[in-house]
Amino acid sequence: MSEYLSQFADLFATYNVPLAFWMNIKLTFFAAIFSLVIGTALALMRISPIASLRLAGTWYVNVLRNTPLTVIMVFGVLALWSKLGVSFSPNFDENFFRLAVLGLSVYHAAFVCEALRSGVNTVPVGQAEAARSIGLSFLPAARIIILPQAFRGAIAPLGNTLIALTKNTTVAATASVAEAAGLMAAMIEFRSDVIIGIFLTFAIGWVIIVIPVGLLTTYLSRRLAVVR
Repeated sequence: MSEYLSQFADLFATYNVPLAFWMNIKLTFFAAIFSLVIGTALALMRISPIASLRLAGTWYVNVLRNTPLTVIMVFGVLALWSKLGVSFSPNFDENFFRLAVLGLSVYHAAFVCEALRSGVNTVPVGQAEAARSIGLSFLPAARIIILPQAFRGAIAPLGNTLIALTKNTTVAATASVAEAAGLMAAMIEFRSDVIIGIFLTFAIGWVIIVIPVGLLTTYLSRRLAVVR
């Protein structure tokens, strides 16, 4: 047993596990911001009085939600970067990081949109009608009246989307980003003698990251719930 623990401890001298998880956290942070911005714009399109905008928003959501994230990541690397020459940085690693953020953002924006749309459905129709009666157009009414309540009503589904985004950052390995899943694969390949310890290390690492997000989401959904 002591020999196994000694071999397991040697892993942390060879592989930087905290740095790999930090990469996943950075991916989550930036992709969460961009997917929230894109998803909010899509939600506005989906509830817009303009039919063409509603159609475009619906098309985006249906296509992206039903496309595997791995396909989007591979498209970013092999199509955007390799074939079309789209580059976000002259630095190789930084460019792939930004491509991964882009892929995660455009994919999860579709889920953010639907989460916000569910929040919009909690806002009484009479409030939108009252906004129109006092002369507010669609965008001011959405900004001042509808969206603030929609965000409060959508905290739980937005939290679930954030948890899914956090776990889906492991797909960034297909975009050549050195994150936790890629490191775990390398560790298992070269140190299969401590494979159980490797698995438990990464499993516990993800629990430490994800559980607080779920607890915070539950707290905020109760604390900020709109009382009808």
